Amino acid sequence: MFNQSKAFFRDHLYRQTVAMGLFVAMTFPVHGADSRAVYPDHPIKLVVPYTPGGGADTNSRMLAQPMSTDLGQTIIIENKPGASGVVGAMAVLQAPPDGYTVFYDTFPYAVNAVMRELPFDPVKDMLPVSQAINMPLILVVPQDSPFKTVKDLVDYARANPNKLDYGSYGAGGAAHLAAELLQRDANMKWVHVPYKGGAQAIADVLAGRLAGYFSNPITALQHLRSGKLRALATTGPKRMDALPDVPTFVELGFQNFIVVEWNGFFVAKGTSKQIIDRLAESINKAASDPVVVSRMKSLGIDPIGNTPAEFAAFLQGEIKQWSALVKSNNIRAD
Repeated sequence: MFNQSKAFFRDHLYRQTVAMGLFVAMTFPVHGADSRAVYPDHPIKLVVPYTPGGGADTNSRMLAQPMSTDLGQTIIIENKPGASGVVGAMAVLQAPPDGYTVFYDTFPYAVNAVMRELPFDPVKDMLPVSQAINMPLILVVPQDSPFKTVKDLVDYARANPNKLDYGSYGAGGAAHLAAELLQRDANMKWVHVPYKGGAQAIADVLAGRLAGYFSNPITALQHLRSGKLRALATTGPKRMDALPDVPTFVELGFQNFIVVEWNGFFVAKGTSKQIIDRLAESINKAASDPVVVSRMKSLGIDPIGNTPAEFAAFLQGEIKQWSALVKSNNIRAD
């Protein structure tokens, strides 16, 4: 009788232990293999360090919509302009590295490290996820400008050093370095006027307060088509489909004058590889979406979408290429 009671107690205790183990397993799931399956489980913030209405803001929204559908969560665009992307970068780095605060930066990312003292290391503190787009720039002038060609502008600037002002969306950006490249290669001098975003810069070109601006096509095309601006040349390796009558700088005799603005996604160091890979997968799907491709091509943009490793290699090349110009022209953040 005693042995039967002892066996009963042992079996009862065993069943309770198993039940408790199942309860714990269901209540506190183990993270690891399943972490990718549950990401994301709430909205993602995409920090764009430039003003609303500019190129980066516009194409980030084009990609955010199909990404939201793919990820099953809303992507909220948060504009944080200032200091050529530094303000936005710090907002991302101060957030938890959990994939819910993502950075969408552009060309300045590759040159900030050699131009200014940064509160972070762009190579070590940020992790590349995927390159989103490439696009050439367009040198635009006001419609009533006396400059009908690049030669007109260059000849005047040579004869009148520092009498012309040009705009940019921030020191170290593609618009700034394209103008510096022209200054070096054409042996001319003009004055840099930095803005917090492309929308503000283009507004001052339209108002005639700037002699010229290397604009991205997203911002410029509508004003070119309406006749409010004039295009002198583009910075790509070939003519833009959207502007087939506008020559490239290479055609005009400026050898190796190719400036392609890129945009891409980053996350803070410490973000898991599974989350990075999931984001990259979604970005690649968005960049190959037929609706997105058609819309971007009409705006002079080439959608890319690549792996974290491919984007990292691309960034290394950009840093090397533009560091030389920054040093030769003594370009500073201010």
